[in-house]
Amino acid sequence: MSTKPKFSHVVFQTAQGEAMRNWYSTVLDGHVVFSDEVLSFVTYDEEHHRIALIHPPMEMDRKTETTAAAHHTAYTFANIDDLIARYELLRDQDILPEVCICHGITTSIYYKDPDGNFVELQIDTFENPDDATAYMEGPYYEEDSVGPAFDPEELIEKRREGMTEQQLGDRETWRNSGLGNPLEVLMGPR
Repeated sequence: MSTKPKFSHVVFQTAQGEAMRNWYSTVLDGHVVFSDEVLSFVTYDEEHHRIALIHPPMEMDRKTETTAAAHHTAYTFANIDDLIARYELLRDQDILPEVCICHGITTSIYYKDPDGNFVELQIDTFENPDDATAYMEGPYYEEDSVGPAFDPEELIEKRREGMTEQQLGDRETWRNSGLGNPLEVLMGPR
């Protein structure tokens, strides 16, 4: 018997219930399971809910870049083509990423929800979690724990030209992208 839990859901408190509910349903290709004047539940898989929203009818302050809070939630796709398809679907609905990063262990596209919370859509670079851990313990992470930014349209172009998922997930592919330090987007200017 395992005593390890599995992740169930995340709950956001928001003053923008409808906007957040619609955004998560669109981004995650989910649907609303239940919603009333103070609670909403959204799922995108077999779980009864993955996103819960508490939206009481009262004024709330928005978080700022210096608010101590959860930074982001992340969702993994099966492969690069699925990630690209989701990016294109969202792009065509004017939902655009804040930054895209080749972390080395993941290829990640970061969005902001209506409340300013980051949401990471990603693929894993390594099939085996032990290989990902070894990569993180190696020289790439010692040198740069984040990785270079990339342009998602360039990623699509390189994929159409025949680059493999492994090549696209290699930091060296994006090392000279010229897009600046992605931490400035993730953490705000310092």
